[in-house]
Amino acid sequence: MRLLLVLIALVLVFAAVTLWRAARNEAASEAAYPSSGEIIDVEGTKIHAVVKGSGPDLVLIHGASGSARDFTFSLVDKLAADYRVITFDRPGFGYSDRLSPKGETIFAQAGILKKAAAQLGATAPIVVGQSYGGSVALAWATKHPDDLSALVTLAAPALPWDSPLPRLYRLNTHPVWGKFLPHLISAWVTDTRVSNAVAEVFAPQDPPEGYAAHFGPGLTLRRGSLWANAYQRASLLSEVTEMADTYGQIVVPTEIVHGDVDTTVSIDIHSRPLAQIIPEANLTELPGIGHMPHHVAEDAVIEAIHRAATRAALR
Repeated sequence: MRLLLVLIALVLVFAAVTLWRAARNEAASEAAYPSSGEIIDVEGTKIHAVVKGSGPDLVLIHGASGSARDFTFSLVDKLAADYRVITFDRPGFGYSDRLSPKGETIFAQAGILKKAAAQLGATAPIVVGQSYGGSVALAWATKHPDDLSALVTLAAPALPWDSPLPRLYRLNTHPVWGKFLPHLISAWVTDTRVSNAVAEVFAPQDPPEGYAAHFGPGLTLRRGSLWANAYQRASLLSEVTEMADTYGQIVVPTEIVHGDVDTTVSIDIHSRPLAQIIPEANLTELPGIGHMPHHVAEDAVIEAIHRAATRAALR
């Protein structure tokens, strides 16, 4: 009995320290990486937006485990010379509220970001989405076809796939383990593990110098963002499957950009067949490029955006 009481005490102490460390790490991340834009109230939901530049309206939607900081590292400044760039934190990330404790569908995210853009005066922007954000951009184009002028997807999941949901997302959405694991990750994950995860996303290229310091991985490691990321990712396959039959209805100018060695989102499964489905879509294949073309092939991405704007008669 005494041993059992000691074990219980140790578990309680570890739990208390874990909760304290998680809260401390979250506070430190928010202090180091505060909101850099404006908070918009969209029907009671707070959406964080960074707005820069002048010209045709251009919306950028980041991928999983991200925030607007993924784009503000470099791309926003280069686009702001030609466009009024609006970069959102997707619901549940950065400084944007969640829409649902059980996950935000790509359709719900597209709807609220469309409304946020409209509140900023962008009623028919060029919509650009990278990775998961590309799926949200496709949902915008299919569900709100009159509320964008052109579409650009970067390494976007677009069609059904047969690989299983990664273990981390399964655990973080598990009815039992999901109640504990995000606390442990937020409290105890090491800098080395974070650096390795960033490197894996960029492979086979290296992350640009200074990227991690600007991006602020600690924001993504907050417990709310870990849960949001897991639930969104867990439902993505069913949502993409539902959406896939509607791509033939997309009539806005569409540019599809994808690296041909991307192992996170396969060009063979997604962008190559997508380009055959969307009428007059233009596919740019980037030889030797992985999952982050907006950083490692930035000029090609900017050229694709320019082509979309020209095709939409905005340039």
